[in-house]
Amino acid sequence: MWEFSINPESKTPKYKQIIDSVINGIEKKQLNIGDKIPSINAISETYLLSRDTVEKAYAYLKEENFITSVKGKGHFIANTDLVSKIHVCLIFNKLSPYKKMIYDSIVRGLGDVAFVDLFIHHCDPEIFDNLVTKKLGEYSYYVVMPNFHVIDERVKSTLKKIPDTELIILDRLIPELVGNFGSIYQDFRKDIFGALEENIEDIKKYEKINLVFPVDEVYPYPKEIIRGFNDFGYKYQMDMQVIDQVMEDQEVKKGDLFIVIDEYDLINLIKAIRGKGLITGEDVGIISYNETPLKEVLENGITVMTTDFKAMGKTVANMIKTKTLFQEKNDFVFIERNSL
Repeated sequence: MWEFSINPESKTPKYKQIIDSVINGIEKKQLNIGDKIPSINAISETYLLSRDTVEKAYAYLKEENFITSVKGKGHFIANTDLVSKIHVCLIFNKLSPYKKMIYDSIVRGLGDVAFVDLFIHHCDPEIFDNLVTKKLGEYSYYVVMPNFHVIDERVKSTLKKIPDTELIILDRLIPELVGNFGSIYQDFRKDIFGALEENIEDIKKYEKINLVFPVDEVYPYPKEIIRGFNDFGYKYQMDMQVIDQVMEDQEVKKGDLFIVIDEYDLINLIKAIRGKGLITGEDVGIISYNETPLKEVLENGITVMTTDFKAMGKTVANMIKTKTLFQEKNDFVFIERNSL
């Protein structure tokens, strides 16, 4: 026998529990077309809920054509064909070519089974908290990229507002955050170390390795990249240096290798190499962080080390479609081209 299942201790909003109860009843064939369900007043009184909460749930069910109302008689099941689309909320830190690759991959992977909305928190914990608080209960899944200067207790508290069964964390692993949520992440420190170590013979032909790590006060890059870079330098006793940007008149000399994260720095570096009359891939080496289509053709090909953004998005889509959340490190690859 079907009845509403409302858990006062659950993090899932009460109105969504009402929705889920009706849909679960339909899935289990406990509710059929024409069956009457309790009135708004009855639900409100039985479960000590506000009328607004119940009305919000019933309004959604009517909008999705699961129920209908007959004046003076009540609410009835109108449809048992569960083809209602999944609603997915993406919350990214910024817009960039890499984020677009993830977004496109998620949308393609989900196809026509889901609606996907994208929001940006701009690495601001207050904007992030307001977004989550406002959107809580409106979506089936929340795919969050928690890239902040510091993942502090405030950020963790905001993430904990989202039920584990609806949360997928992208890009970063947060070891202190415990739960059965999904996560597809990079291990920035081990990734750069492993990529450099696997290509040590090509790298050894250069005398000095420069990591260009931007100091961006708005959109920070993970400092684990620097730690992995330094780990490599310490193990192989190479001349290593971290700089924060490349100027158009950057001092560049034969035997230098640059690892570049930001594309503006990449462009300035190419200009500086040309200005000195040096040859990329022979006199000066370039490894760029994160693949984009431009790097495949620029300067006859720029060597990159990159996570597989398309695979990341595809994994997210598969988690959602199969309703199976898990935590997994994303693949990281080294693509050698003419610039090394």
